[in-house]
Amino acid sequence: MNAAARWRDALAEWAIPDAILSQAPESPWIHPPALFGLPERIEDTPSHARAREALPEGGSVLDVGCGGGIAAYAITPPARRVIGVDHQAAMLAMFREAGAARGVEVLTVEGDWPAVASITPVADVVTTHHVVYNVGDIVPFLEALTDHARRRVVVEMPERHPLAGMTPAWRHFWDLDRPDEPTPEDLLAVLAEMGVAAHSEYFTGSMRGEVDLDQAAHFTRIRLCLAPEREGEVREFLAAQAATPGRALRTIWWDVA
Repeated sequence: MNAAARWRDALAEWAIPDAILSQAPESPWIHPPALFGLPERIEDTPSHARAREALPEGGSVLDVGCGGGIAAYAITPPARRVIGVDHQAAMLAMFREAGAARGVEVLTVEGDWPAVASITPVADVVTTHHVVYNVGDIVPFLEALTDHARRRVVVEMPERHPLAGMTPAWRHFWDLDRPDEPTPEDLLAVLAEMGVAAHSEYFTGSMRGEVDLDQAAHFTRIRLCLAPEREGEVREFLAAQAATPGRALRTIWWDVA
C-alpha cells in the first residue's frame, strides 16, 4: 500500500460507527464559525515565519480553508493581497471583514478545495492550516496547493488528529476508542512519494477553543452525537478534565520552482 492510500485508510478509521451516528440529533461534523474568528493579537509561529520569509513586499497569499483568516492576516504585511477559500459563507464573511479592517485587497472563493481550484487565482504563497486531517483524497489536494503557489506552500497541522482530544469523552459516553493515526509523518511520506522535497518543523502552540465551559459543552455534545438533554452531563465531564495549556503542532513547507 502506498503512502496516499495509508493516509486515506487511516482517516477513514475516524468515521463514527453507524449505530452511534444514527442517534445523532444533528450532524456531528461541525466547524462553528464562532471558533474561527481572529484574536486581537495573532501569535507568531514557525508557520507564519516560513510563509512570511517567502513573500515579496506587497505580495499575495492564498489561504485554503481560511476560516477567519489567521494564516493570511498573520503575514499582512508584507502581503497586500489575500485570497481566502472556504466552504462556509460565514467564514468568508469574517475573512472579508478582517481584510477590510486591515486595508488589504481581499478576494474570497466559496467551496471545497480542490474542487474550486480552477476558479482560484495563484498567489506568491499558499497556506492551509488545520485542514489536511479533513482530506482523505490527499494527493489532488496537495497538487492543487503547489499549482497555485509561485514561491512556497506552508501547511500547519497538529501532531495528532484534532479530534484526538475527545478520546476520553468517547470512551466515557460511548465506550468507543478512537484511532491514533494519521500523523504529520504520514503526510511527509505522501509528499515524498509525490516527489516533493518538504521541510518540517515542530513547535508548541497555544490552544484556541470555546469561550467558556457552556459553549464547550454545547459543541462537544453535538460532536458526540448526544441529545440536547445530555448537555449537562457533558458539561460535568468537561469540568472534571485537566486543562490543556498548549498543543503540539507541525509546520510543513516546500518551495515551488
